[in-house]
Amino acid sequence: MELKKLKISDKKIEILQQLHITQVEDLLTYYPFRYESIEELSRDTWKKDDRIAVEGVIVSKARVIRFKGKQSVTRFKIVYEEEEFDISLFNRPWVSMFTPGKKITIMGKYDGGNRITAISYNFQPLQEQMGTFPVYNLKDGITQKDIRKYIEKAWMICQSDIKEFLPEELRQKYRLITRKEALYFIHHPSSKETIRQSLRYLKYEEFLRFQLVMRACKAKEKKTIQGHAKQFDNEDVWELEHTLPFSLTLDQKKVIQEILDDLKSESIMYRMLQGDVGCGKTLVAAFGMYGCVLSHKQAAMMAPTEILAKQHAQNLKNTFKDFEVEIEVLYSSLKAAEKKDILERLRNNEIDILVGTHALFQEDVEFYDLGMVVADEQHRFGVMQRRALLEKGDKVDFLLMSATPIPRTLAISLYGDMDVSTIQSLPKGRAGVETKLVQSRSMKDILPFVLEKIDEGNQCYVVCPAIEKNEDYEMRNVEDIYQGMKQSLGRRYRIALLHGKMSAQEKDEVMASFSAGESDILVSTTVIEVGVDVANANLMVIYDAHRFGLSQIHQLRGRVGRGTKPGYCFLLSDTKDKNSLERLKICEKTSDGFEIARYDLQLRGPGDILGNRQSGVPGFLLGDVVADANILEVAREDALSILKNIENEHYKNIKEYIEETLEHAGYFD
Repeated sequence: MELKKLKISDKKIEILQQLHITQVEDLLTYYPFRYESIEELSRDTWKKDDRIAVEGVIVSKARVIRFKGKQSVTRFKIVYEEEEFDISLFNRPWVSMFTPGKKITIMGKYDGGNRITAISYNFQPLQEQMGTFPVYNLKDGITQKDIRKYIEKAWMICQSDIKEFLPEELRQKYRLITRKEALYFIHHPSSKETIRQSLRYLKYEEFLRFQLVMRACKAKEKKTIQGHAKQFDNEDVWELEHTLPFSLTLDQKKVIQEILDDLKSESIMYRMLQGDVGCGKTLVAAFGMYGCVLSHKQAAMMAPTEILAKQHAQNLKNTFKDFEVEIEVLYSSLKAAEKKDILERLRNNEIDILVGTHALFQEDVEFYDLGMVVADEQHRFGVMQRRALLEKGDKVDFLLMSATPIPRTLAISLYGDMDVSTIQSLPKGRAGVETKLVQSRSMKDILPFVLEKIDEGNQCYVVCPAIEKNEDYEMRNVEDIYQGMKQSLGRRYRIALLHGKMSAQEKDEVMASFSAGESDILVSTTVIEVGVDVANANLMVIYDAHRFGLSQIHQLRGRVGRGTKPGYCFLLSDTKDKNSLERLKICEKTSDGFEIARYDLQLRGPGDILGNRQSGVPGFLLGDVVADANILEVAREDALSILKNIENEHYKNIKEYIEETLEHAGYFD
């Protein structure tokens, strides 16, 4: 139903659309992000910093103290329960409003010593305002009063059409209220208990919808693509192990076997391989691609940047140097003649493995018989690009590699449409990275150590959160740091600059030069996060480290210490925020990517992980995949049970919902 039905102005409708409210029904699922309780606490229970609500009488003239700009504080006294209190009200310099003898209701913070800082005030009796109220996220131009009024109107119109989604037996089993009650009480709570019961229902329903669609997605894929099992001998693939100069870890061996079993199965492989930075995922993928080649099919490997594509191709050539496997690399800046030659050989089945960037998606790229695609760091590729590549073959098996590890049980629940393989152990012989938090804005304290290491033949990354100066945000930027370093160190050290506004070719040239040891210090933004192995890059300095997520810092420091020498990562931050410092100390303490991902999930929520899930698949508005992991797991089991009996008349509405959602969902994303 259109929002105009609620008699809302076009201007307000525009703002609501920015909040993703496009239909009247959307207002009912626009949930509060917190609740405010207005209650009168007994005076003898007040403690410093408590939120309080009082109704008193003004007993002194108000006076205004002005600061710089338009800032001010208005001060006056009130009597409440026969005690006098000093009230401070910021940036509301309206003296005439606060005349002695007038009754006033104040909501604010108790500062101790009979002092109250008012957050809001009005002249209505406190008794009429008590209760628990929803608070919504807003945009300029819409107030809490507006949004509550619109939700109230939407409720009046839609309440008779609200249908129950959950099967009655599940609602009874978990003692859940009805959908209609949940949607009413989430916006009109009569007590904390009604909020709790609403959240129990809505979170479970949200997770169940998600799991039903994900599981149905998987079942649909398994059903539709059969009869193309790849034929090869496992022993031939394992021959590759004997040529390696090191031993595979047990995790690597287990995952290789899982991939080989997938390739040989009748169903399409859609597997996510997750593991910490530097755990040897690419080598594991090479074993899978070799199985594909032995079954007389071609394999493709996607990399997000040209330089990374070249690195993967070179590593694969080294891995297969004793085998007859033809490997090529395709990228946009190739000369026309070279590109033409590669495309011709690809069509004629003279290339076994093709590594490439987005150039692989172009229409003129034709495979003789594509059988497997490996995507490195899946979040760097869009849904349409991946689909374009998968359509270049018949029964193309798909392996996604992610260096953002999450706990296995959670991964299985979140990536319900994929099989999940995990590599937890790192290869032996890695020197590792020592991380140190430096509570400062500058490199002054660590500069002697950094320069000493550079003099020993090491290279250094210097990472900044911004490209250029920004008036609104006080953060270090690559332009300033680069210029500053050029001035102070440029005579003695070779300093290079890298950031996202450069063209792909410029970025690759800078990175190739750094890889070749032609520069000592690379000042960069996070574009190095999905990165190239530079054997001598064993130092990293991250400016304003508190502005990065933990997993992002972990990805960044994964660029150093990749050889036999130890790596050093310095986190510079002058923040006074306790939580931010706590987060950075976690990076200092542990180098386990799984542990860091767990902390990051708790601190920042699953946004980073779920940011690239299927388009059209239901997401989570209320459910928290960490705090509510048990509900997510229960919903997964219930979804599997429902799907087994989906033809039952009893599940007719759920079947219709799944079919409608699958029709609009972009599968690979």
